[in-house]
Amino acid sequence: MSTSLDGRKILITREENQAKEFTERVIQYGGTPIETPLLKISCIDHDESRHYFRNINKYSWIFFTSANGVKCFFQLADKYKVDIELFQHIHLAAVGHKTENYLKKIGLIADFIPSIYNADVMADEFLKKYKETDSILLVRGNRSRDVLPVELSKQELTFDSIEVYETSYNYEIAESLNNILLQNTLDFITFTSPSTVEAFVEMANVNIDTICVCIGTTTENRARELGFTSIITAKEFTIEGMLACILQYVSSERIDYHDKKH
Repeated sequence: MSTSLDGRKILITREENQAKEFTERVIQYGGTPIETPLLKISCIDHDESRHYFRNINKYSWIFFTSANGVKCFFQLADKYKVDIELFQHIHLAAVGHKTENYLKKIGLIADFIPSIYNADVMADEFLKKYKETDSILLVRGNRSRDVLPVELSKQELTFDSIEVYETSYNYEIAESLNNILLQNTLDFITFTSPSTVEAFVEMANVNIDTICVCIGTTTENRARELGFTSIITAKEFTIEGMLACILQYVSSERIDYHDKKH
């Protein structure tokens, strides 16, 4: 497999604060990142949030399905003066290592991480391992999928949901996005969530046939539903997995080119 992106132009569509790491990795591998953050993430505090934090001791598990969820949840915990030590006595579930790392930053450890980083596998593996679990708190955003609530309901488990962040489209970037697409010089477009795909379709006024790189099967499925056909998907549902996927594609391009010459 190639270890260089050879200057390939890669559109990074994830939210601005999360795009930096992706950009740095693309540069390290010799690619040319183009940041176009299609989403905005905002922490929110609903009226009912106070109730959940006042009764945090009643939960045996708290589920985090994104790093944004961790960040915004503990902002609220601080606002409502919940002692961080309380969370040492509650089991924590994280959808993947990125989310787990956010927990580690505040001194907490995830007790459960699924083998594949998406909500479907998270629900399946958790319910097989912890069949009798009750009193679960799901930390969610306004666009979070309903996989966990549906599966927990099927098992008749008791759970609550707290919405701590809001994902919205960054319409301010639309003109810049379309100018980039009109130049028709991109090699790859990266999508790190179904929401980034939806935002792209909402804002793009240019038909493209650029290869789309999806972080996982959930994002890939949404891309196909919205009409994308040239798609490659990471085997490991992480940024590193996406880069490995791109590098493998670049490597195969070189092999094809070499074969044609000979």
